[in-house]
Amino acid sequence: MPDFDDYDALGQAELVRTRQASPLELVDDAIARIERLDSKLNAVVWRSFERAREHARSGPPGATADAPFFGVPFLLKDLAAHDEGQPSTFSTKLLAPYRAERDAELVARYKRAGLVILGRTNTPEFGIYGVTEPAMRGPTKNPYDLGRTPGGSSGGSAAAVAARYVAAAHGGDGGGSIRIPASHSGLVGMKPTRARNPSGPHVGERWAGFVAEHALTRTTRDSAAILDATHGPDLGAPYQVRAPSRPFLDEVEEGAHGKGPRLRIAFSAEPLFGSAGLVAHPECKAALEAAAALAASLGHEVVEDRPRFDKEPLVAAYFTVIAAGTHAGVAQAAAFAQKRPSARDFEGPTWLLKLIGDKLSAGEYAAAMHTIQLVHRQIAPFFETYDVFLTPTAARPPAELGAFTPKGAQKALIAALSAAPARALLMRAKDVLAKNALDATPNTQLFNLTGQPAISLPLHWSADGLPIGTQWVARFGDEATLFRLAAELEVARPWHDRRPALS
Repeated sequence: MPDFDDYDALGQAELVRTRQASPLELVDDAIARIERLDSKLNAVVWRSFERAREHARSGPPGATADAPFFGVPFLLKDLAAHDEGQPSTFSTKLLAPYRAERDAELVARYKRAGLVILGRTNTPEFGIYGVTEPAMRGPTKNPYDLGRTPGGSSGGSAAAVAARYVAAAHGGDGGGSIRIPASHSGLVGMKPTRARNPSGPHVGERWAGFVAEHALTRTTRDSAAILDATHGPDLGAPYQVRAPSRPFLDEVEEGAHGKGPRLRIAFSAEPLFGSAGLVAHPECKAALEAAAALAASLGHEVVEDRPRFDKEPLVAAYFTVIAAGTHAGVAQAAAFAQKRPSARDFEGPTWLLKLIGDKLSAGEYAAAMHTIQLVHRQIAPFFETYDVFLTPTAARPPAELGAFTPKGAQKALIAALSAAPARALLMRAKDVLAKNALDATPNTQLFNLTGQPAISLPLHWSADGLPIGTQWVARFGDEATLFRLAAELEVARPWHDRRPALS
């Protein structure tokens, strides 16, 4: 029997197609790895193994035998991604009893593509943090170092793929939540263009369109092929993005053979968001410089440059939308749970953001959106000069577990604000968040605001063996360029065989 965890998702599908393995063998093998290793990682927080075995025997609902991933095991992040009959808790106690009445359209497309869903992965409450340490279920650990985070908010999915439970898993990204865990876990993490993948039927958009769902994978070709299987508008979509001219997998094939056009690539180590004077960690800067040198060695024109914009009002606008989105998310969770929400149902920082959202006016929200849209217009000409923009994905290597958990005075302050939610104090709290909350991960959020595609690639490992990703950004709607370039970089500096000792 082949070592299934050596294969990516397309490779596993080929084993099924050529009858070297059955779907049930793949599923049982993935289940065995989860049962053997997850007590150490805490990545998989809901297990639907018997249903997965049934789908392995009969095929996932709507899938035919020629589906591109027929029989391949897969995991869903426990945030959105509604799966009929299964929980979708957003890691909040209020939703613990909830079971989805129908599939999200994206999940239905995963099933039609032949993916067999084994369960759900850990996430911070409401996906707010860049680490995965919810009070409800405890922290997920990084397979490369059990004392560190795999990032967030798709940290459970990232840890599961890095540890080789599955070849690919679902993620969502509202401020870096696919790219950050991809960077911290040695994976490929593509945030697609806004509206590339469906978000219905449970919502029209999340966080004013900042959130894009896709997958964490070990190879570029898997990311492309999964997006081929899922992209396109669903019924009632509030807006659409232009369809690609050909399959994304064709772009990967062209890039892998070095046939794509030579690109103009700008790079910068200067953090895009974060507090004044923030600089990238030496390992993150080293990852950037090595990636820029690699691209130059492949014949691309590489120039040190960056888009210019007024950072402070943009970050303030970002947190205004997040607070408003958290307010709406709490209300939606309460509607699903059919229960009035209270502070007891949520973690302190989530409830604080909800209270800030309560106090925001419609005018303040409209002004924030105006700021965001104006900055997008200001930086769009930069991407007429350059095809791709390169940054470190994160400004620091994976943090130690607990590093971002509120403690002492900070915890007391959150409790005091929640008990006496005066508008002036809450707005001041939002301003403080905007100044320093993004110091570890300042480079991803801008492209949720603009809606552009961005991918984190695992081209560098630190001196002590931690993955350090680099982020590559293209024009709105141009995942094709990123997939071609990523495939070329993967051939030049392969990463698929890198794996943590735990796996």
